[in-house]
Amino acid sequence: MKLVFDGRFIQRHPDGISKFSLGLINELKRLVPLTVLVNADYQREQIGSGVEFLEGRAPTSLLEPFTSLLLNRAGADVVFSPMQTTSGLFKKYKLVLTIHDLIYYRYKTPPAQFNPFIRGLWWLYHQSYLPQRLVLRAADAVATVSNTSRKQILEARLTKKPIWVIPNASDLPVPEPAPKNKQLIYMGSFIGYKNVESLITAMADLPDYELALLSKISPERKAELQTLVPEGARVSFIGGVSNQEYATYLAEGFALVSASLDEGFGIPALESISQGTPAVLSNLEIFQEVAGDGAIYFDPRDPADFVRAIRELEDPEVYRATSLAGGRQAAGYSWRVSAQKLLALLKSL
Repeated sequence: MKLVFDGRFIQRHPDGISKFSLGLINELKRLVPLTVLVNADYQREQIGSGVEFLEGRAPTSLLEPFTSLLLNRAGADVVFSPMQTTSGLFKKYKLVLTIHDLIYYRYKTPPAQFNPFIRGLWWLYHQSYLPQRLVLRAADAVATVSNTSRKQILEARLTKKPIWVIPNASDLPVPEPAPKNKQLIYMGSFIGYKNVESLITAMADLPDYELALLSKISPERKAELQTLVPEGARVSFIGGVSNQEYATYLAEGFALVSASLDEGFGIPALESISQGTPAVLSNLEIFQEVAGDGAIYFDPRDPADFVRAIRELEDPEVYRATSLAGGRQAAGYSWRVSAQKLLALLKSL
């Protein structure tokens, strides 16, 4: 079987799709000969050795429908895409497409990193389920990252093809125990549905804590959020961290926090509980699936309930129990197990 993994969605500064791709590639190449489709040198660098590379065009190219011809010529038997946009037109191979979530059907603002033309297409694409249903007709199977997303895909009747759950995992090393500071850690984008505004507003009633916003942020969005910081509150815009710095923040921080109104998985929550650091999260079904008893949950539209959750976690017995439960929960996720599930899916085709 010639297996091709579409690695073109790996970003220079890894996001959730990049972590999903790299985690699976690193384990799959230990299990089976693997070819990875790329379009940039930094993708080759992040993937490293142990795979064969196939050069293609960017997945946002207008010529993307013809990528299938390249894959045909390469002799692909099965192609796995970590997104749903890899071309299936003219294909002579089996194709698995991935839907991480249905967030953009509920929050239609396109990702800011795309050019205006792609943003316009993105917006139009998500005005109804019909385009997605047509795209998924080219797939021989569909992957998703959680049981919550699988249920939503079935409820939306997006496809009649088999749907397999291939979860995310954490590849952060488990740290040595470290003294906890009074820092609340946020890792994620600053797009509207992430609801970072609610976290910032709540800091008015948590003057003894610092909210550390770790992710990269545009100057415009930073200025917008800075106007919301209450007087006397401590909110730090870190502007991006390395993996090692991120692991240190989690190891030393009091809790990872998220007031998100919607999620497809929540990799930072899993990363946090894998470090033994509890999470304080929106009471979303997906967060409860991923973090289990390793988190304290709150109403994301009520800053006072967020404060209540932080104060609840201040009880040493509650903190210890939540930390231990999080470690047990995180142990159920690994890239090796997810890669084995994915390989079973690909072989079945």
